[in-house]
Amino acid sequence: MVSGLINPNPIVYERKECRVRSVSSNTDEYAVEPIDQQEIFDHIRDIKDPEHPYSLEELKVITEDAIEVDDKRSYVRVTFTPTIEHCSMATVIGLCLRVKLMRSLPSRYKVDIRVAPGTHATEAAVNKQLNDKERVAAALENPNLVDMVDECLAQSYA
Repeated sequence: MVSGLINPNPIVYERKECRVRSVSSNTDEYAVEPIDQQEIFDHIRDIKDPEHPYSLEELKVITEDAIEVDDKRSYVRVTFTPTIEHCSMATVIGLCLRVKLMRSLPSRYKVDIRVAPGTHATEAAVNKQLNDKERVAAALENPNLVDMVDECLAQSYA
């Protein structure tokens, strides 16, 4: 048991298989499928938890079912569930999700990151921080926070 952690013994779940995105040949052009729930999940599944050596998928902080995508309207919503109600890293986790999707998706997408209703003591405040452009921009100007996000996003496992 590691001391100093709010949730020192999280439940760890099995990882799902990763889907291969299909690209079909159309004469000289390539037609790509619309972005869907599975693709968003594949982008964020390997984000490392800030406190544990596990992915957000392994901790069931994110699940495929908690992702909504409207490709025609260029809209994505990811709802995540912290492992405990008083998770001090909820905002960092949400910021990691936002940054990963900002780096992965075409810029036309509006991304909405939310804490699952009833799963965090300060749910409204966390949601407000994660979806306010100015607050996100300010957070990404903090070098220590950017280092933490980059560490969580590093592809440390296959």
